[in-house]
Amino acid sequence: MTIEAWTIYAATVLALMSTPGPSQLLMLSNSGAHGLRRSLSTAAGDLSANALQMLAAGLGLAAIIAASGAALATIKWAGVAYLIWLGIRMIRKAKPDDAGVRDTKRSVSLGNLWMQGFLTSAANPKAVVFFAALFPQFISDDHAFWPQFLILSVTYIIMDGLFLSAYGAGASWITTRFKGAAKVWIERIGGSLMIVAAILMGFKSVSRQ
Repeated sequence: MTIEAWTIYAATVLALMSTPGPSQLLMLSNSGAHGLRRSLSTAAGDLSANALQMLAAGLGLAAIIAASGAALATIKWAGVAYLIWLGIRMIRKAKPDDAGVRDTKRSVSLGNLWMQGFLTSAANPKAVVFFAALFPQFISDDHAFWPQFLILSVTYIIMDGLFLSAYGAGASWITTRFKGAAKVWIERIGGSLMIVAAILMGFKSVSRQ
């Protein structure tokens, strides 16, 4: 792979990430509710799912997943329902800071936050097909496949991680500067963003059927 091809690839990924999707909205919500450091577990879950999706694409499983319409729909709608449930729960739990609320927020484990990110990303199994379509555009026949594939995958994960961290840092910065009723509304907005993300996923699922 030439440096020119890699540069074009990075620019393409940058353009694709410029519009926030469900994972970015989830990161905004969790960072606002639990702080940037804890919400990094959500980002890690998202990136873990991405890595598995890229590996599946590299192993030639895209065609199998694309052909499995029933399984695709089931996973997709399960993800939609999960995001809606998270959003409603966050809106209902939005209260002014007190000891009880702080203890409840701390009780959300890092594993739970990781799983939220993983399931939200995994709920889009067509990402495998996306990676299978994107990567070949930048892989040269003159060089070994897997080293190039690894470069493309690592580049995507690093860029996605930086984007998620930036979203999280912004949400955390805003939340820490608002208290009381203002913070309640920020958390309610975060829950609403989750529901919006779920609706977006649902519309995409319907439009592609």
